[in-house]
Amino acid sequence: MRRIILMTLCALALAACEKKPPPIEGVESLVANPQRLRALREACKADHAKVGDAQCNAVAEATRRRFLGSGQSPYAGDPVKPPAPPAAESAPPASSAPKD
Repeated sequence: MRRIILMTLCALALAACEKKPPPIEGVESLVANPQRLRALREACKADHAKVGDAQCNAVAEATRRRFLGSGQSPYAGDPVKPPAPPAAESAPPASSAPKD
């Protein structure tokens, strides 16, 4: 009986001493440190489960912020221009034959 209680206490002590995951690096610190961002991006590609969802999400957000800058695409407000119509000189002549 004592052996069971001792083994249970040891198991509980080991479970309480379990190593906690390291804190994730913030988005702002990753934006400011491109070498670390690149290393973490490669680590997320290689083993997403080991790095963790929270860290890989922070890496993705930092990558997006570095790419877009202030948070909005410089092309967001630009109107899409339609293609220029063909020049009148290159258009085939209109048929002047009467229609029946």
